[in-house]
Amino acid sequence: MYKRDYLSSSSTSGTYTNGDATQQRSRVDLMAFLKATYQLFAGSLLAATAGAYIGLDMVSTISSWYWGLVILEFVLLFALFAVKDKPGINLAVLFGFTFISGLTITPLLASVFNLPGGAAIVAQAFLMTSVAFGGISMFALTTKRDFSSIGKMLFITLIVIVIASLLNIFFASPVLQLAISGIGAILFSAFILYDTQQIIKGNFSTPVEAAIALYLDFFNLFISLLHILSAFARSDD
Repeated sequence: MYKRDYLSSSSTSGTYTNGDATQQRSRVDLMAFLKATYQLFAGSLLAATAGAYIGLDMVSTISSWYWGLVILEFVLLFALFAVKDKPGINLAVLFGFTFISGLTITPLLASVFNLPGGAAIVAQAFLMTSVAFGGISMFALTTKRDFSSIGKMLFITLIVIVIASLLNIFFASPVLQLAISGIGAILFSAFILYDTQQIIKGNFSTPVEAAIALYLDFFNLFISLLHILSAFARSDD
């Protein structure tokens, strides 16, 4: 469905080596890939929302099974990449993963909802995430600048953030959590830019793989902003 070499189909003279028909096919293939990707991305957000909505009615149960759900989440994520080329199964695993990810954030959501104006904080975090995602995506789709070089730096920063988050489980430092969330918000905003350009360049083999990359960027940016806004709300009390 998707020709990964569409960007290299032009010659140095500015004409397409396989003619205008090849150029048109490449553009059609790209648009079809983007359409499928963003449809799956939207479906993933709906599945996560359903998971969070259901989970809010069973927060205590989810809290007691939290690490088991996290392990299941990672199992499904790795399984998704293993079955990404298998129609039907890949969608089941994709939406299963995103549903579980929605369940796992319900303890955080519940703690925010218990704050004064908690519902407004969640809505504000989601709105900010949506606006940032849309704006950065449009920039990535239209800019001529290549951001491929930042991939290694983003991955290293992600590893640092993960290690710091694991350490903060034991320290439980609000200041460290705020710092992690601030860096995380910048990091996942940059990942939206990077991953969107990788989709355009054909570096994702299937729409499922591309959709999960965008979902993880959106999901983690939302969590980072939620931590930041709730921290400021607590400091005002």
